Amino acid sequence: MMEGGTMKDLIKYIAQALVDHPDKVDVSEVVGEQTSVIELRVTKEDLGKVIGKQGKTAKAMRTILSAASSKLHKRSVLEIIE
Repeated sequence: MMEGGTMKDLIKYIAQALVDHPDKVDVSEVVGEQTSVIELRVTKEDLGKVIGKQGKTAKAMRTILSAASSKLHKRSVLEIIE
């Protein structure tokens, strides 16, 4: 697995598969010393799709991100931005 944009690409791939406007999915990464913050932006109509009922979809995305990050010995946090 390659370093760098991998986590960002992973979140973008998952988000694009969930939403009605995949072309409007914007993912950016803020890399800190210990932790990377992955920021996910989608259209207002698609916000519910990436969050899911009671936040279940967002929680699942965070779990996948956490598992993939730990394999790279890093820590990544997913922020869904309105």
